[in-house]
Amino acid sequence: MPAEASVSDPAESPLDGFRIGVTSHRRSRDLIEALERRGAEVLHAPALKIAPVQEDVRLIDDTRAVIEAKPDICIATTAYGMRRWCEAADSFGIGEQLLETLSACRMFVRGPKARGAVRAAGLADVGISSDETTATLVDMLLAEGVRGKTVAMQLHGYTDVRQIERLRMSGATVLTVTPYRWVKPDGEDKLPRLIEAVCSGNLDVLTFTSAPAVDAMWSTAHEMGLYKQLVDSLKTTVTVAAVGPVTAQPLVDAGLTPLIPDRYRMGALIRLVCEHLALNHVRRLETRSGSVELRGRALRINGELVELAPAPLLLLRALLGAGGAVLSRESLSELLELRGSVHALDMTVSRLRSSLPDGKLVETVVKRGYRLRV
Repeated sequence: MPAEASVSDPAESPLDGFRIGVTSHRRSRDLIEALERRGAEVLHAPALKIAPVQEDVRLIDDTRAVIEAKPDICIATTAYGMRRWCEAADSFGIGEQLLETLSACRMFVRGPKARGAVRAAGLADVGISSDETTATLVDMLLAEGVRGKTVAMQLHGYTDVRQIERLRMSGATVLTVTPYRWVKPDGEDKLPRLIEAVCSGNLDVLTFTSAPAVDAMWSTAHEMGLYKQLVDSLKTTVTVAAVGPVTAQPLVDAGLTPLIPDRYRMGALIRLVCEHLALNHVRRLETRSGSVELRGRALRINGELVELAPAPLLLLRALLGAGGAVLSRESLSELLELRGSVHALDMTVSRLRSSLPDGKLVETVVKRGYRLRV
């Protein structure tokens, strides 16, 4: 086998060396497999799961209320929600009545996927949001007037109270249906472990595909007494990414600036994460000991993988970021949280050198600190 076969190709494994947190329940396997194919290590902790439709008595009651009200307008927000609504109605013997009711009203859809689900059900839509948001749909409806009209809105597990209130304040009667509800996973301790990984900086990216999952993480972090630390870590050391603006809103409300793809799709989210990490978290430096590349937790020197323990890895990342400039003993001690211990810092430097193919890569600058030999 050629020597270069052991070297990871960044084009094929753009996430090699990175650890990514996944909080989704529905379609989580698709997301995890896509990330792992690109080389990532995935830490999966579903923040919430979707309640079984057979147990959702409220959904059927709300559906019957919509059928009885014969709404003038219906808003479909998600493809999955639309399909699940129809399937739930079928399972309770009122599927045909629901379709008759919806076919008699004007259907508006939030995006192309919701439009596809509406049309797959044999229905026709008359309007679509230009930016795949409920707010824009409500703008459209308010522009044409809703006073005295009944509006049925299919929600998606995260109730946008503001948009409902805007319709009601403009004179509409609003009925809501939530085809899928979020509940906490039974007996799961994965979410607390994921929160601890974020707080310790032992994660590169945390992904969200639903707003309720963000709320569930905030709630769990509060219970653990780690909410402030969690938010601080997401502001500084761990990148947070959301599939779209609706999912991102609870993150924005917490003062975060999440990555959001232009197209609100899982594939676009993955591509954005790859691009962000490649641009901001891959460090390369030509040194006297050869070419050094650090991708997340994967260190390669002249293309060969080098295993490092967490503390030496943190030290090398700082030295690599300095690009050959000297870092003081005080700053490195503070970085490693050694509280000024000279001996502890020297031991960490010694461990780093012993793990490298050429220990001379890390150079001591007398009375000043350490640097990489470039």
